[in-house]
Amino acid sequence: MQSIRYEFDNKPAHGETMPVADGLLWLRMPLPMSLDHINLWLLEDDRGWVIVDTGLGTETTRELWKQVFDGPMGGRPVTHVVATHLHPDHVGCAGWLAHEFHTDLWMTRDEYMLCRILVADTGKPAPPEGVHFYKAAGFSEEALQRYRKNFGLFGTMVSPLPESYRRLADGETLRFGRHEWQVLVGRGHSPEHACLYSAESNVLLAGDQLLPTISSNVSVWPTEPDGDPLRDWLASLRDMQNRLPEDVLVLPAHGKPFRGAHVRLQQLIDEHEQKLSELHEWCAQPRRAVDTFAALYKARIGADNRILATGEALAHLHFLMSEGRMIAEPDSDGVIWYRST
Repeated sequence: MQSIRYEFDNKPAHGETMPVADGLLWLRMPLPMSLDHINLWLLEDDRGWVIVDTGLGTETTRELWKQVFDGPMGGRPVTHVVATHLHPDHVGCAGWLAHEFHTDLWMTRDEYMLCRILVADTGKPAPPEGVHFYKAAGFSEEALQRYRKNFGLFGTMVSPLPESYRRLADGETLRFGRHEWQVLVGRGHSPEHACLYSAESNVLLAGDQLLPTISSNVSVWPTEPDGDPLRDWLASLRDMQNRLPEDVLVLPAHGKPFRGAHVRLQQLIDEHEQKLSELHEWCAQPRRAVDTFAALYKARIGADNRILATGEALAHLHFLMSEGRMIAEPDSDGVIWYRST
């Protein structure tokens, strides 16, 4: 069986950098979770540095950034801040960095707009639509109370974004310093995730779109309860197979840089297709979304990962529904039961 090939034997410590290509530094920042790091990228520009992804908006991350300013960045300014997508580990320090260096933030439109909305939810009570959504998925009253308690935490991990931004669009070409980068947009993990590809250097800044050992979460959320993000995700993976060379150096947001993009993309596609097959078989008897975890996940699902597990379960159920292979039937309490056709 073909496998990916890691490019480097070592990796930088948290808050430190390592060169990976001409004019490109790899910076690792810590995350306070089981996935304990995020990879960020510094691109040398004519007047300073372009930052691609920023880490969580915490004091720990900001203090490490200050050391990077005076160390690897050599006191040169930040010319642009680029966020691949809206998740807090990627965009958390973006507003702070843009403010510190009086520079602009570059994102795709859907990512910027949704991020602004989610940050604005900070401190608000959980909406009835959200409670109804998770009750329909089979949440207990205890689980619903946890959802209510944790609603609006997104903004506590993201510094306020600038009131304006520079829009990234699929297929456009950006020039930073000596190199050109093409924007490749993927969907499913987030609405409009931007990757950057340099044909000259044969390097892909992949964000969460292509990771070496884990599959990015693909979820249905209460804001779009009938969404079919898994269809978007699979289409994006196939699109990247067509647009990228097999030997491109993939620089992922988590894990180590690797080659073998086509192999890894196919592994991700196959993994989801296997899950769909197993889920279809599991739902020969009616199941709630929360009853499908055993068919979809090897890891234990508990309070800390129930929201993500439910969203991804619904993404697979909705995909099967759109294919005519699954039906959804609400009971008198509003809980939805899924049954294979």
